[in-house]
Amino acid sequence: MARITALKASGRRIEVRLEDGVTFSLQKEVALSQGIKPGQDVSAEKLEDLKKLDGYQRCYDAATHLLSYRPRSRAEMRQRLMKSFAEADVEKALKRLSEQRLLDDLAFAIFWRDSRRQSAPRSRYLTGLELKQKGVPAATIEEVVTAIDDTEAAYQAAQSRAARLPGEDHQLFRRRLGDYLRRRGFGYGVIAPTVARLWQELKQ
Repeated sequence: MARITALKASGRRIEVRLEDGVTFSLQKEVALSQGIKPGQDVSAEKLEDLKKLDGYQRCYDAATHLLSYRPRSRAEMRQRLMKSFAEADVEKALKRLSEQRLLDDLAFAIFWRDSRRQSAPRSRYLTGLELKQKGVPAATIEEVVTAIDDTEAAYQAAQSRAARLPGEDHQLFRRRLGDYLRRRGFGYGVIAPTVARLWQELKQ
């Protein structure tokens, strides 16, 4: 047994000092949930349990920090967490996040599709490919990308670029705008009428 002689807060961590001079730190959530306080006697087994709980809590906190920037797919989150934490802690954190609806592949895929549509429209194919690279299941991707209208997406993607192209040379206009749309995953069947439409609008 070892007796806790002092606690010291430092950000989100609590430094725990034992009577033999050994110190270690815990996430505040762990210290509070386990009722850690000065004068308390803890066994070697309890200390080991505290370290395990702390590893999980740090993993969970890292996950919620990542989610504060933007939604993530389950596979993407798992990949990031596995770089720093034990697999058991990662899987436990993923399960808790899923139960809290903070980690949801369908919600993430919808977010990704809509953010792309608003800021940098892409084809249904390229959006699906991006989601696949994020580890989203194929069935979820199919469900989400069916809402993308390639004709409308291509037009939206090309509008701002067309305005910056020289309007005197039709061949140059068609080539540059076509290349731009191809890089966003659109096929010739969508590109050709989109370029023609924007050329006509430019000339009006």
